[in-house]
Amino acid sequence: MSNPNPAGAPPAGAPPQGGGNDYARASFQPLPNDGGKPTGGELNLDVLLDVAVSLSLEVGRARLPIRTLLQLNQGSVVELERAAGEPLDVYANGTLIAHGEVVVVNEKFGVRLIDVVSPAERIRKLR
Repeated sequence: MSNPNPAGAPPAGAPPQGGGNDYARASFQPLPNDGGKPTGGELNLDVLLDVAVSLSLEVGRARLPIRTLLQLNQGSVVELERAAGEPLDVYANGTLIAHGEVVVVNEKFGVRLIDVVSPAERIRKLR
């Protein structure tokens, strides 16, 4: 194991030994108090437009005891809390953004949004 303080070196943070001033105090300009906002105009959010998010749909939920979970097998039916015909919840990265219904598009499942959560409400839920 190597010694962090080589022979004769002062410990970290200690002033240098000897009578000379071998160092000078660093000086910095004060930081502007603008809340971290860029100066000179509007925010450029273009860099965020290509960021991928995970979209997921929730059909419903169920709580079951582990005993029941272990007894499930092929053909078992689990009753969900959501009623048939109720809209699905649509989540983006785990945040509820809309409600929708399942559709079939080119032989694949899709979702038709029927109610979109307002941006103000989405932000309020994040806090």
